[in-house]
Amino acid sequence: MHIGFTYDLRADYLAAGYGEEETAEFDQLGTIEAIEGALCEIGHSVVRIGHVRNLVDRLAAGDRWDMVFNICEGLHGLGREAQVPSILDAYEIPYTFSDPAVLCLSLDKALTKTVLRAASVPTPDWNVVKTLTDIDQVRLPFPVIAKPLAEGTGKGVDAGSKIMDRHRLGQVCERLLQTFEQPVLVERFLPGREFTVAVVGTATEAEVAGSLEILLRAKAEPGVYSYVNKEQCEELCDFRLIRAADDTAVAEAEQICLAAWEAIGGRDAGRIDVRCDENGRPQIMEINPLAGLHPTHSDLPMIWTAVGRDYADLIRYIVASAGSRISASGLPQCATAADV
Repeated sequence: MHIGFTYDLRADYLAAGYGEEETAEFDQLGTIEAIEGALCEIGHSVVRIGHVRNLVDRLAAGDRWDMVFNICEGLHGLGREAQVPSILDAYEIPYTFSDPAVLCLSLDKALTKTVLRAASVPTPDWNVVKTLTDIDQVRLPFPVIAKPLAEGTGKGVDAGSKIMDRHRLGQVCERLLQTFEQPVLVERFLPGREFTVAVVGTATEAEVAGSLEILLRAKAEPGVYSYVNKEQCEELCDFRLIRAADDTAVAEAEQICLAAWEAIGGRDAGRIDVRCDENGRPQIMEINPLAGLHPTHSDLPMIWTAVGRDYADLIRYIVASAGSRISASGLPQCATAADV
C-alpha cells in the first residue's frame, strides 16, 4: 500500500518556541524513522506528511494515500487528538487507530471514567475542579491525586500530586488550573501495584498482548508514575513482565482492560494504565488509544517485545487491523489482524 504518515515531530515545536513539557507527547525523530522503517520492511511505500496543517496542505494539493498511519497528538483543545482522523474521515481516507469520537472521549479523563462506570468497569471515584470554588464540592477521602483533565505522559503529575489534606488540594488545583488552563481531575489515590497493559485489535478481535508492572527505583519521584519518572523511565523505573497465568491481580487487570477497551470502542492497539486499591483489586486509571510507539521508550512496544515479538511485527499488526476496515469498493483490501 501507499501509506501517508502523520505525526507531530517534537523538534519542530521546540524550534518554534514551545517548552519541553508542552511538547512531551510529541515524537522524537527516532520514532518517526523506526515506524517508517518498519512500514517499508513489511512491504509498503511511505510518504511523510507531518502535522495536521501539513495534511491539510497536502490534501488541498490533491495528494491521496491508500491509508494514513496516524500518530498525531495535536496541540490545542480537547479535540486535538481527533483533528487528523476527522479530516481523513471527511476525505474517506482510511487510517490507523481510533476514530475521532473515541479520541475525544479518552482525552477527557472524567468523561472516560463516566463511560467506564456506566459499563461497570472499576475506576477510582473522582471529582472535577473547574474553578477553585469547586474544591468545596470534593468529598473524596484523603489521600487523593490531582492531575490535568486532558493531558498525557504524566504532564502535571509530580511527587506533590498525592494530596493529604484540603489545604494542599487547594494549592495544587490552583497551580494546575493556572498552568494548564483546563479543569483538574481529582480522584481517590490508590496505594497498590501499578500495571500498564497493551491491548491490540478491535471489538471482538481485541486481545491483551501483555502487561508490565511499573516499579519505581529509589531515585524516582515517590508514590506516582510522574512526568519526570516517565520521561526518565530508563533511569528511574523498572518494568517487569508479569503473565496473567502467574498473578491473579494481573489476570483481573487484563480482564477489566478488555472490558474498558470495548466500552470506549478502541481500535487497532492501545495501552491502559491500571492501579490496585488497598485490597489489591485493580482499577482503570487511564486509557490511551493513541499510545507512543518509540521502539524502546514507549510502553506499548516495550510490552510487545517483552513477550517475544519484534517491532516490525507490531506495526504489521496495527496496519492489518486498520486494513480490515477498508471496503472493497475502490480501495485495496488488507489482510485482517487475524491473518498476521
